[in-house]
Amino acid sequence: MARNLKSVAVYCGHQFGTNPKFEQDAKYVGAMLAKNGIRMVFGGGDVGLMGTVATAALENGGEVIGVSTNDVLARQEPAHPEIRVKVVDGVNERKQLMYNLSDAFIILPGGIGTLNEMSDIMTMQQIGETQKPLFFLNTAGFWEPLSDLIRHMISSGFIENMDDYRIYNADVADELEKQILAY
Repeated sequence: MARNLKSVAVYCGHQFGTNPKFEQDAKYVGAMLAKNGIRMVFGGGDVGLMGTVATAALENGGEVIGVSTNDVLARQEPAHPEIRVKVVDGVNERKQLMYNLSDAFIILPGGIGTLNEMSDIMTMQQIGETQKPLFFLNTAGFWEPLSDLIRHMISSGFIENMDDYRIYNADVADELEKQILAY
């Protein structure tokens, strides 16, 4: 049981992606959070990896909180039918509420929205606004291009160092689970 992490936001795609491993790992993460008594916070949708991770958490007795918006995003990501979803006015309010409800963040494969949410947490870490950890699940090498870009930013002098960041990377789901439980 994770002692310090009571609630974790999961950021991921509202589509499935092209690799079946993405969906398998989303199921693992949802089940892992539930089995370890960690509440899951997510975007509220019943589509793609987002719906998969939430359903897996519910199927394993987990507590799940959805946060969605009352605009175009809500139409693209219909609400999960088994979850009471908190509805807010826009994306920025959604991100803030998800941040407030969470002790840590898990990043699964996803698109621009996932990248944006991850970038916000990293920026907050960089400027000292948060110490909440960020856990990447690098399923099938999905986040390798981002790692390359960050190394490039460091070597180009735009990021001084990453020593103060609380970023954890796992290549496989059970490694992520060990990191979450050890935190």
